[in-house]
Amino acid sequence: MRKFELALHPDKTRLIRFGRHAAKQREKLGEGKPETFDFLGFTHFCTRSRKWGSFVIGRKTIKKRMRAKLLAIKIELRRIMHDPIAKTGAWVKQMLKGHLNYFAVSGNHPSLWWFFNKVKRLWLASLKRRSQTARLSWERFIQLVARFFPPIRTIHPLPCHRFDAGTRGRSPVR
Repeated sequence: MRKFELALHPDKTRLIRFGRHAAKQREKLGEGKPETFDFLGFTHFCTRSRKWGSFVIGRKTIKKRMRAKLLAIKIELRRIMHDPIAKTGAWVKQMLKGHLNYFAVSGNHPSLWWFFNKVKRLWLASLKRRSQTARLSWERFIQLVARFFPPIRTIHPLPCHRFDAGTRGRSPVR
């Protein structure tokens, strides 16, 4: 690190017990659950697989980042409130696809679901404020959501599935 003149930030750098045996080690020391840490937009935590009961690293979107993104969406929806619904819907779809492309990892489904529901509420509020007299029925809004909101699904599975490459013969490169 000295070679590149880099230094660790004291507030952002710490050593924690984390991993497969962290819970047992902390229990021996009389400490609580393993600590969490934030990295690359995710809060990482120790958990168990629902299917097998084995150790996995859980990841969920950092709440602070999610709230900041929702505030930015609210401001943008307010700015483009009177644009055509198709244009606004296309923007919402593009923004949600980008969010999914990064945050749709295994185990982050509850955070994605929460984020999508908040965006739905913000868009509904924006559409309702377009006019004093025009009303937007719930059925019409559900049609818009079905048209413009991408389905929530895991795009990036766990590494054990993601890097499970098949080979032909004995060569690992083919």
